[in-house]
Amino acid sequence: METTPPVPGRSTPEDFLHLIQRQSRGKLKVYLGSSAGVGKTYAMLMEGNRLRQRGVDVMIGYVEPHARPETTAQIGSLEIVPPRVTTYHGMEIREMDLNAILKRKPTVVLVDEFAHTNAPGSKNHKRYEDVQELLDAGISVITTLNVQHLESLCNVVEAATGIKVKERIPDSIVAEADQIVNIDLPAEDLIDRLKAGKIYSLDRIEHAMANFFTESNLTRLREITFSEVANFLDRRQRLKQPGANKPSSMSKVMVAISSQGPHPETLLRKTARLASQLNAEWYVVYVRTPQEAPDQIAAETHRRLTDTLEIAQKMGGTVVILKSNEVPPALVSFAKDYGITQVVMGKSQPRQGLKRFAPSLVDRLSTSLPGVDVILS
Repeated sequence: METTPPVPGRSTPEDFLHLIQRQSRGKLKVYLGSSAGVGKTYAMLMEGNRLRQRGVDVMIGYVEPHARPETTAQIGSLEIVPPRVTTYHGMEIREMDLNAILKRKPTVVLVDEFAHTNAPGSKNHKRYEDVQELLDAGISVITTLNVQHLESLCNVVEAATGIKVKERIPDSIVAEADQIVNIDLPAEDLIDRLKAGKIYSLDRIEHAMANFFTESNLTRLREITFSEVANFLDRRQRLKQPGANKPSSMSKVMVAISSQGPHPETLLRKTARLASQLNAEWYVVYVRTPQEAPDQIAAETHRRLTDTLEIAQKMGGTVVILKSNEVPPALVSFAKDYGITQVVMGKSQPRQGLKRFAPSLVDRLSTSLPGVDVILS
């Protein structure tokens, strides 16, 4: 997975092509909520009905009413694309029929559960990839998403609620939305809805209240949702400023990745969030020394490294692989050449023997890069 670093500040033919493609793309609207049951699908269907009443060609690509009468009633007379039915391990699974929607080509399509993972054998692994195909085809999409599914929030949500979310979506995908609407409901009201059987069936209520649906969890997720919506809106407002259609040239963030790092995904998420807050480009730099050549490290280590770099790309980072005999000079040279303002690094393991007395990598970077913030995470 070799990568040639881009030349800073130089536009390419692909930039103009991207501009043309964006003009012909469909529009994306995301109803974002703090958890299940706040009313995202209900709001999406209501908007679908309003659009239909105004003569817009709108249809349901996929919806999960979860047997909620209020939500099901909102489907009304909206046209529905029949789901694609597939069998996996003897189980019948219903998925959105992407090809049928592309063939029908409505003006607007309603697609529930943006972060959903498609069944094995589907054209795309994730539903957001299906949505991207619809947008590229000029079809506008209205979709729903819970805040805990944002990739960069995985560790934040786990720390706050004790629950690790498996289905995740890159923040960069959501950041491209033309509209993001926060569907808010106080924790007390949400718990009342749960007790009344309006979110889950009666046999699931007790378990839900003992785990995810606690008042503290719901309140924290609500706070996170407010913060994320504010970040998205702030970023969009900055992009509307003259000359602000690209990331800020004032800040550039670099995260140094090691093949032996204990928690690389956590490091990437924190860097992605920092770059988003600064409206900055960010680079994921891995230095491949002779000792780190693919034939010199364990196959499992190489696979884990490749997975980490792929995740970084999905999060919106620019992956750069440098070949060098030594790590510190390579990182310093890259940081100087690219005008890096912040360097993010994971905490290293305690060093043994005489190595304890030698300058650490952080020390060497701090000394060689005056004026650059070196952040240990």
